[in-house]
Amino acid sequence: MRVLVVGGSPEVAAVETIRRAAHGCDAVVAVDAGLDALRSAGVEADLFCGDADSVGPAGAAAVRAAERTGGPMEVERYRPHKDYSDLNLALDAVARRWPGATVCGTCLSGGRPDHFLEALGCLLTWEGPVELVEDAFCGRILKGGEAWHLPPEASGRTFSFIPVAPAAEVSIAGMRWELDHRRCTLLEDLGISNVVEGEAPQISCHEGTIACWLFTK
Repeated sequence: MRVLVVGGSPEVAAVETIRRAAHGCDAVVAVDAGLDALRSAGVEADLFCGDADSVGPAGAAAVRAAERTGGPMEVERYRPHKDYSDLNLALDAVARRWPGATVCGTCLSGGRPDHFLEALGCLLTWEGPVELVEDAFCGRILKGGEAWHLPPEASGRTFSFIPVAPAAEVSIAGMRWELDHRRCTLLEDLGISNVVEGEAPQISCHEGTIACWLFTK
């Protein structure tokens, strides 16, 4: 099961990026203003999650219509004054419907650093695989025992990883600077700005948790 989660970042991903992220997904979830991004891309949402405080007028009207008719888009509307973000609650909604699914996130990283860190923190709690698709990069969140085999077109592109746990153990192959079970500390800069050069490039997280990104340019 693969679920696309579209956030409401102030800087929205391009239409082509959203469509690429949606390709092959079994379900599509709009997180508040993420519904506007989906509508612009011509992609239908299966589930809307949010308090509808940032979605545009047309999107808000679609949410109200779905609430009245019961479909085709399911709606989980939250109170505006709450302790958790719409994304946090949306991931709970995904977990109830599709536990252990691969979550593919887009429109989560643009415009505000606080929103990006909040989104990253929410995705770190997801128990299944996590993929990231944005205009400037694709990425993964890897936990102990997980690996990312980069695509052939990655050659020559910049690659970075950041440990997002107190400690992580990482191996890298097929890049300019390789690692073999290297232990890293939280937010250590060792993994910044590597370059994909060799055959069969991959990064493996043996312990802890890391976030990693393959940049478009």
